[in-house]
Amino acid sequence: MSEYDLAIVGAGPGGYVAAIRAAQLGMRVSVIEGERAGGVCLNWGCIPSKAILRSAELYRTLVTEGSEHGIRAGAIELDYPQVIRRSRAVAERLARGVESLFKKNGIALVKGWGRIERRGVVAVSSEPGGSAVTEIKARRLLIATGSTDRMLAGVERDGRSVLTSRDALALTELPRSLVIIGGGAVGVEFAYIYNAFGTEVTLLEMEGQLLPGSDPEVAGELSRSLKRQGIKVMTGARVEAAKASGEGVEVTALSQSAKATIGAERLLVAVGRKPLCEDLGLDCLGVETENGFIKVNRRFETNCEGVFAIGDVIGPPLLAHVASEEGIAAVEFMVGRRERAVDYRRIPACTYCQPEVASVGLTEAGAAALGIETVAGRFPFRALGKAVAIGHAEGFVKIVADRETHEVLGCHIIGSGATDMIAEAALLCALEGTTTEVAHTVHAHPTLSEALMEAALAIEGGSINF
Repeated sequence: MSEYDLAIVGAGPGGYVAAIRAAQLGMRVSVIEGERAGGVCLNWGCIPSKAILRSAELYRTLVTEGSEHGIRAGAIELDYPQVIRRSRAVAERLARGVESLFKKNGIALVKGWGRIERRGVVAVSSEPGGSAVTEIKARRLLIATGSTDRMLAGVERDGRSVLTSRDALALTELPRSLVIIGGGAVGVEFAYIYNAFGTEVTLLEMEGQLLPGSDPEVAGELSRSLKRQGIKVMTGARVEAAKASGEGVEVTALSQSAKATIGAERLLVAVGRKPLCEDLGLDCLGVETENGFIKVNRRFETNCEGVFAIGDVIGPPLLAHVASEEGIAAVEFMVGRRERAVDYRRIPACTYCQPEVASVGLTEAGAAALGIETVAGRFPFRALGKAVAIGHAEGFVKIVADRETHEVLGCHIIGSGATDMIAEAALLCALEGTTTEVAHTVHAHPTLSEALMEAALAIEGGSINF
């Protein structure tokens, strides 16, 4: 039995980042992972989906905008299996990179599925639920097993007609038609991908807007944009039934008291994720859970001494960068190197369709719920030189600030480059910066980030270009 200072179950963006930070702090670390290093995000989520999104954007641009830019060619041929092969190669390359980081930092990567055997001991099997082939002993245990796709009650995944996002990332055949249940980030991104490649897409969302919880103005603009692209968007649509029908599927949804039955070749279920902690042996130590998620305190400690948990397995927000920050925080708490808790109010969220969507901090409604009076500044991309020049003038930047102090409380962007631009707004929120400071910071011209400055100027009463 090998002995370590810290054993981590799961090598996703939470587990692998925690492992590296722990090694930097002098711990002897073991990471237990049944699949490839990098977890769902790197192998079956964030990274391969972004590779496919890039292919979709490039294809759509060439087909619909090429002649406008003076680029003329014969019929553009789509090789969709190559799109998938490229995405898998990108994931494989980055997984190897994580494994090389383990070697560089002296971290032991143990292939297999971990299960708590007793206090301080993790049994590792070669398959889920299998017999132990080795045991890892450690002073501390960090659970970072992540999450998996959640299915609708009564809807069974078969990997052919009824898909999850993981199935879609491996599917090498484009469906002629597709219904997507769930208008969150995953559903919206796949709606964009398949529509761009020519699939007839219907997107159903139970809530009254896409990207539930996001700024309503942004959600409305996104819905209009997707409809202009040819996607059928139905919000306020509650799915009552979904079943295989002939060579396809049939979905029945209730929207505004009217029933609609939609037929398609395939169905993609994107209604959220559930934690992966059912077969971890939590009961043997009495680790507490709530609604399936592991309960932790601000230091990411469970109710059992020496057992910590981070990432999707402890609950929302289920984001890769949240898991990474929690992983760093957890190991720093372990060795007394940290007192500052993770500030969940200032974590950015991104959706990578076109136009992109990104946000950080409070919405106007969120601020009002806290009793904060706000003022908002907006700037449309259609008034921005760089956006018009590159042919991506959809969307806007919206800054929400404290009415009295002008402190930036939140920022909400829809448009090209939004997911990169949001970092400036996140830094502003972290530093409690004001729109006055943004307005007085010279932004290079022409850039998309000028829209942030202009939105701040709108609050300051000095907007120049709109």
